[in-house]
This record gives sequence, structure tokens and C-alpha cells, in this order.
Amino acid sequence: MNANEINTLIENFNSTDLTRLKIKQDDFSIELERVTTVVQAAQPVVQAMPTPSSTENKEEEKQVKISIDELTIKSPMVGTFYDSPAPDAQPFVKVGDTIRRGQKVAIVEAMKIMNEIEVEYDCEIVKILVKDGQVVDFDMPLFAVKKL
Repeated sequence: MNANEINTLIENFNSTDLTRLKIKQDDFSIELERVTTVVQAAQPVVQAMPTPSSTENKEEEKQVKISIDELTIKSPMVGTFYDSPAPDAQPFVKVGDTIRRGQKVAIVEAMKIMNEIEVEYDCEIVKILVKDGQVVDFDMPLFAVKKL
């Protein structure tokens, strides 16, 4: 692959919800993985790491993944955040609500598909971090929660 093909591959990877992609072609291989870094807020970053061929020096590169806040419910994808199932409906949750594992707390619309966001553990909603209709990034905190 040449540099233009690699740049096109990275651009296409960035436009998907994939978190990892590995391609092997003859003696060339490339691995893309979406990780988050902390600057002021979480921003998804894609790092391309060509895998050395068998004749090159075999050095393992380590990636550091930074957890922003373990007590948040995060967006699993890039899309539009909705706090209720319909524009005229009540929000799924409000501050102070006790939420049970598997309960829906929001919808993230991505590519015209409505993806329901469910909690993975019992918790209480401490703060809603985004507004209805706001565009959200992958791994962006949506709710601050207190685990029960």
C-alpha cells in the first residue's frame, strides 16, 4: 500500500463505528485502533501502527488507554443523543433517578439507526452531561452516575 491508500483507509476507518481494523497484504500489514486521549475533553484518536515484517526488527509498541471517568455512562458511537423515545415523550431518566441494569437511559442515532443505550449496572443518575439533540463522540460521557 502506498501513502495515499493508507490515508484513504484511515479516513474511511474514522467514518465508521469500528474500534479496530487489521489488514495483511503480502509482506505489509497495518493495524488501526481507536483510542481516547485526554486533553480538555475526550477526543477519539486513530493511530496507525504498521506491523514490522519478519525481516525487520521486532519491537512491540504499547498503547496507553486513558480512562476519563469510570463513573460515567459513555456513548458507544458517534451520533446524535436523544433523551427520550420521541420528541413529545418524557425523558428516559432525570437527575436523582435510580436505574437498574439493562434499563434504557437514552438513544444515540447513528446513520439513521436508533441505538438504545442501556446501563450495565445499577446506579443513580447524578448529572446529565449532554443536551437532547446534541452530537456526541465515541466514548463521550453522557451521564455521571453513582454506582449502587
